[in-house]
Amino acid sequence: MTFASLSPQAALPSPSTAVWQLGPVPIRAYALCIIAGIVLACWVTERRLRQRGVAPGAVLDIAVWAVPAGIIGARIYHVITSPEKYFGAGGEPMKAFAIWEGGLGIWGAVAGGALGAWIAARQLGIPFGVVADALAPGLPLAQAVGRLGNWFNNELFGARTTLPWGLEIHRMDPDNPGHALRDDAGQPILEPGLYQPTFLYEALWNLGVVALVLLLDRRLKLGRGRAFALYVMGYTAGRFWIELMRTDEANQILGVRLNVWTAALVFLGGLIYFVRVRGPQEFLIPLGATATPTPPPASDLSQVDLSERETPTRAAAPEGYRVVSEEQYAAWQETGVVPPEPASDEAAGPDAGEPRADGTAVDGPSADDDQADEPSADRADVTGTRSADRADAAGARPADRDS
Repeated sequence: MTFASLSPQAALPSPSTAVWQLGPVPIRAYALCIIAGIVLACWVTERRLRQRGVAPGAVLDIAVWAVPAGIIGARIYHVITSPEKYFGAGGEPMKAFAIWEGGLGIWGAVAGGALGAWIAARQLGIPFGVVADALAPGLPLAQAVGRLGNWFNNELFGARTTLPWGLEIHRMDPDNPGHALRDDAGQPILEPGLYQPTFLYEALWNLGVVALVLLLDRRLKLGRGRAFALYVMGYTAGRFWIELMRTDEANQILGVRLNVWTAALVFLGGLIYFVRVRGPQEFLIPLGATATPTPPPASDLSQVDLSERETPTRAAAPEGYRVVSEEQYAAWQETGVVPPEPASDEAAGPDAGEPRADGTAVDGPSADDDQADEPSADRADVTGTRSADRADAAGARPADRDS
């Protein structure tokens, strides 16, 4: 990779090469940045899921669905919002599948990825709100890293500027994608002047969103998808003003870029959800083969027990999860004793029958009042029956999870 020399005025340089050949295989900087962002998002999400009680490795099962669905959604959004490039006069419809040539919309990526994560969460028996909240800081971190791919591609910049952090832009070769045009001396050709580095503004803004979500989530203990809604509001607020600075071609509505309207509407949706939805954080106790307390990671560095390498074993996946409060989860981590069900099915009120994360039914609010009137002997019988019912339910839980 070569860089253009700095002009007399202070400036940010841009790479003149964004694609390298490894034999017959092109290695694209944009793809490497996207992959690095996905890896970071998975790492953050895995740690946050484990802090809520999810078994180790669940993020890989979620990523298998969410990542491909996100890429497909991103491409669909790009093609729908820029159809003239593929279906207009002189367009090439088959180019709609040429994802390696660029063209991914973040709005479609989030929507598609959310759909894939929802499917995976249902299969794993994890409430989708827990998955969304765990992903909330990882997603803007991935977006920040992904924006570096735009820097390599010399794209998504703003208007001319005289600011000391103005960006140099190369004139890219249309016949040799990923490479700058060169003059007779072999030097990459720069566009005249300096430009607003809007990709950098968005990357820095996304890092700020990461800090915002982590801080407020720790202080307010956001649950039921509210941490994800906070990410949505934070990201779209920044995207709104950054989009107004961009000068690349884009479809417009009433003279305003389409993505500006999208950012405003998505922000309102996130705000309405954040204000209207209430509820504590949900914690999960795994049921079945791995129903043993697993302490969450205590540091950023993995500590490997070398003795485990001699007899490598992989714990079986849980058969389901039980949703509990933070206090119940802390008690389970200390004692290993699963807290009792709030009430029995026989004493359930009119709200009984609603599914839990593990496929069982949620007991109605009137069950506690009914049980308070029972004699102590009857209460013991109910407890014994409850334990037997729980044992039967554990045996049938895999079928419930797959339904």
